[in-house]
Amino acid sequence: MSANSFDARSTLQVGDESYEIFRLDKVEGAARLPYSLKVLLENLLRTEDGANITADHIRALGGWDSQAQPSQEIQFTPARVIMQDFTGVPCVVDLATMREAVKELGGDPAKINPLAPAELVIDHSVIADKFGTADAFGQNVELEYGRNKERYQFLRWGQTAFDEFKVVPPGTGIVHQVNIEHLARTVMVRNGQAYPDTLVGTDSHTTMVNGLGVLGWGVGGIEAEAAMLGQPVSMLIPRVVGFKLTGELTPGTTATDLVLTITEMLRKHGVVGKFVEFYGEGVAATSLANRATIGNMSPEFGSTAAIFPIDEETLNYLRLTGRDAQQVALVEAYAKEQGLWLDPAAEPDFSEKLELDLSTVVPSIAGPKRPQDRIVLAEAATQFERDVLNYVSDADEAGEESFPASDAPAATNGVPSRPTTVTAPDGSTYEIDHGAVTVAAITSCTNTSNPYVMVAAALVAKKAVEKGLTRKPWVKTTLAPGSKVVTDYFDKAGLTPYLDKVGFNLVGYGCTTCIGNSGPLPEEVSKAVNDHDLAVTSVLSGNRNFEGRINPDVKMNYLASPPLVVAYALAGSMKVDITKDALGTDQDGNPVHLKDIWPSEAEVNDVVANAIGEDMFNKSYQDVFAGDAQWQALSIPTGNTFEWDPQSTYVRKPPYFEGMAMEPSPVQDIAGARVLAKLGDSVTTDHISPAGAIKADTPAGKYLTEHGVERRDFNSYGSRRGNHEVMIRGTFANIRLRNQIAPGTEGGYTRDFTQDGGPVSFIYDASQNYQAAGTPLVILAGKEYGSGSSRDWAAKGTALLGVKAVVAESYERIHRSNLIGMGVLPLQFPEGQSAESLGLTGEETFAVSGVTGLNDGTTPRTVKVTTDSGVEFDAVVRIDTPGEADYYRNGGIMQYVLRSLLRK
Repeated sequence: MSANSFDARSTLQVGDESYEIFRLDKVEGAARLPYSLKVLLENLLRTEDGANITADHIRALGGWDSQAQPSQEIQFTPARVIMQDFTGVPCVVDLATMREAVKELGGDPAKINPLAPAELVIDHSVIADKFGTADAFGQNVELEYGRNKERYQFLRWGQTAFDEFKVVPPGTGIVHQVNIEHLARTVMVRNGQAYPDTLVGTDSHTTMVNGLGVLGWGVGGIEAEAAMLGQPVSMLIPRVVGFKLTGELTPGTTATDLVLTITEMLRKHGVVGKFVEFYGEGVAATSLANRATIGNMSPEFGSTAAIFPIDEETLNYLRLTGRDAQQVALVEAYAKEQGLWLDPAAEPDFSEKLELDLSTVVPSIAGPKRPQDRIVLAEAATQFERDVLNYVSDADEAGEESFPASDAPAATNGVPSRPTTVTAPDGSTYEIDHGAVTVAAITSCTNTSNPYVMVAAALVAKKAVEKGLTRKPWVKTTLAPGSKVVTDYFDKAGLTPYLDKVGFNLVGYGCTTCIGNSGPLPEEVSKAVNDHDLAVTSVLSGNRNFEGRINPDVKMNYLASPPLVVAYALAGSMKVDITKDALGTDQDGNPVHLKDIWPSEAEVNDVVANAIGEDMFNKSYQDVFAGDAQWQALSIPTGNTFEWDPQSTYVRKPPYFEGMAMEPSPVQDIAGARVLAKLGDSVTTDHISPAGAIKADTPAGKYLTEHGVERRDFNSYGSRRGNHEVMIRGTFANIRLRNQIAPGTEGGYTRDFTQDGGPVSFIYDASQNYQAAGTPLVILAGKEYGSGSSRDWAAKGTALLGVKAVVAESYERIHRSNLIGMGVLPLQFPEGQSAESLGLTGEETFAVSGVTGLNDGTTPRTVKVTTDSGVEFDAVVRIDTPGEADYYRNGGIMQYVLRSLLRK
């Protein structure tokens, strides 16, 4: 019950239903707040308890100074939690382990139970092994169940063992698309109260739901677990960046072009740790599908959230997707009553402002390794010619012959070239070179939730087929929609056969290529690429194109709209200027250009209007948690504690609570520490966290082999996130990681100074030797350390490798918070200094003193870092809130929550 210090409790009548609400207009200053802060203000009013959330917190938010730097801590209590299976499995593993820990400490295991609704969508496990055939989807689902049976049994057990926990089974859709199409409430109703739908999610692209007016963002799995168990999220009242939209998109441009433009603008502006909020007349002209596409990319430009207010377009989408009339009426009435309804002419109080005229957006792609590196489509071929120089061998670049005579590098107009003949299984041959598009994937929630770009892709395929074009034979083409609704409207519009003929057969309803589950390239293509060291490319309609993420054979990756993905599959090479060059020839030998097969805006709108209806959403989601016969047939254990299988290589009991006492031990300073890795700028959680395929000659591969797993059954790191033994071995093992301690290497290597001379070693092996010797470890890093996904294993793996502190020039929000959640101390170099400027090589021994100041209940602003080489400096302590300090004192957020529950 709220303390209700502001007498804000009131009643809202909608039709025959009456709801308790907490009125924002009872708080002075509320009217001028941006939409997102109004949502937070309501959250505080409703959850005010006089202790963690007080009247002073509410007054501070009402009196928000838009120009001040964030300093006021508040406690945000999300209405619900959403998860996908890669990050959700470890959450449920941890909850199951916490139940056992409670039991061992004499408590009631049933206390460990979600207190907020938690929904998990299994969408990250399907791999596009099979493609280009009518039965590809069925085969991939069969393989998925075969590989993941143990995990799926565990999740089914969780669905029965925990209250308020629901699972959307495999083969249904992508979590964020399922969220906006079905799970999101926009206005939540619970225990007679109506309040804004808010959430945290274990995937950074949780922000996609911001397009629906729902405030939420990605957190680490450890934070999500705490939220499920009733712990508020500790945060500082953020700065809010107002992004004004004017005008309308011009024909020929897509939501993808828009979002890549916005990503570039906001990344340059700098929005890490801030809310972004869209306003202005251009918002009303932006479809809900486009809003969701923009919201989805929030992690790519670095903001915490990227939200749109509620308006008539929101209501239209809720109606289209099958929400009942009472819910839609409540959303409208509540938003208007609370000042959450869009006023296109309003100018709310923002910390900073940007503006974009939508009519200035032009067709674009992004790459070859970061989402913010936008390239105007007309310049893509020439930009590729410059960028490829970073990916070819020195011999290629110099034109020297370092290969057998038949492989002698060549240059075409100064562009590196190594034409390579490939023989297909049917005996036909073709030639590939640097720049060959070997993966063309319509995938990822970013765009498959958007019917306009999906229909445009299908129409490009239709017109291409009518001209006699198809994909080039070396291109792996995949279609992985975000929900079954996409298949329904393709079928109703008669477009599926054309996609099939171009090679874009359905491969699954899941993330596939964007998460690294592209599956292997055809054997003959893979062999040619690796034997001749070709810098081949992927083009995908996703949101992530970081190095080593998409496919181990593919060096350069480009984000593009779904229709452009189809176009590049037809062209077959990034060297082709698809705005000018022919994509192929028609039946009569005439060149076919992109303009010849690009659909008009009217054609796209006509299909969307006539092929998509409310009935499709009702049909797809009428029994969404039940699953198919395979799901229902899974055998599961019973009981409120899980029966761990000691032979399982997928789900194992983690060691987080071993030897844990009711009272935490005092915080210790760090002495005698060695550097496990010295890293540069923009090291992402993709570089840190285990992801993608598991190779046989790595520590993780060796572990699986030793446990009787055949190489063909290794599966991916993501699918084995419930096994900490595999995940530790894959931490810092990305094939593109460059550890400066071990120059000349790429991948999970370091130098092991427990051995004479510090020989090069696998990071995992060195870590084991350091831990056996009782030597703590540190990580040195540059700017934007931990950017990218909200991966809990980037922090869990770091902690389990024995790392006690990270010293970086700057952090992105989620990873810094997750490090604290695992008991790792995040430190920052003094302003303007770095490992390089201080002369640190990574071979030093480190000590960190002053950490014990945390034992006094305060957080020191800086701590003293010294080395045996004489370098010393005052590092900034990046424990930013009192709540984070409590987590660190307890050794991590899970230990803090467990102790808190036991004391009740």
